[in-house]
Amino acid sequence: MTRRARRTALGALVGASFLLLGACDPETEKQFHHWAMPSNSPGTVQGQDIFELWKGAWIAALITGGITWALIFYASWRFRRRSDDEIPVQTRYNLPLEIFYTIAPIMMVIVFFAHTVRVQEAVLNETPAPDNCVQVVGQQWSWTFNYNESCDNDNGPVAYTAGTGSQIPTLVLEEGKTTEFKLSSPDVIHSFWITGFLMKMDIIPGQTGDDRNHFSVTPNKVGDYRGKCTELCGVYHSRMLFNVKVMDSADYDAYMAKLKADPEHVSDHPLLGGSHASTTAGLSADETETGGNK
Repeated sequence: MTRRARRTALGALVGASFLLLGACDPETEKQFHHWAMPSNSPGTVQGQDIFELWKGAWIAALITGGITWALIFYASWRFRRRSDDEIPVQTRYNLPLEIFYTIAPIMMVIVFFAHTVRVQEAVLNETPAPDNCVQVVGQQWSWTFNYNESCDNDNGPVAYTAGTGSQIPTLVLEEGKTTEFKLSSPDVIHSFWITGFLMKMDIIPGQTGDDRNHFSVTPNKVGDYRGKCTELCGVYHSRMLFNVKVMDSADYDAYMAKLKADPEHVSDHPLLGGSHASTTAGLSADETETGGNK
């Protein structure tokens, strides 16, 4: 490549880079600084461990990729053909390199596995006495959130919010306090995911009581988050969205007091789906195959 061609290629590359960077909106820029994670993550104490694991994996991958590309370019330049009648030395076997390329990936997998297990234990570590409890119900095709005084006591009254196909429900959490989620489904497998918390878990039908999938989070910043189902659960899977609002203790207490004072949002027991599932808006009561009945 001539000097002029090299300069032209470099100028085109720089121009394209500025064009791509200029097209990034503020949200994309924040995600870039969060290593492609949501801009408001990590929103919990437990999510910080997940974020550090993700960041470490990116750094390790970039270092490995950089070394690999450097070796490829070095070998292609160092052992290139220098004349038409010359053939570079052909090396079929190189025992040290073969050992290196075998041992290095194994060591990397072991290190990744060890850090993954450590983070998994930290995220799934059960708090002996969580401050709040929410029994989450994923049903075709919306969510119900039951706010219990204790996860060990299902006696009422229980305040709850429920969504429909036309109304996205809101899950309210308290900043700085640990909330335990207990997950129930009356129909098929769903998956409970709050994007900014960097944690999700499957909701398995048939599980009851303490056998249900569950985990705890401790939100560490006031703000709004988004939630969704990440398991393809049927025709209207795309409707299974919910909002999450993390409040300080004063606002949280005021919200719960208002919710408990509304008879439309109080039940004698947690609503866990099935006969207690809210009717999906827009569907008639006899459309049992689409979850339209109660």
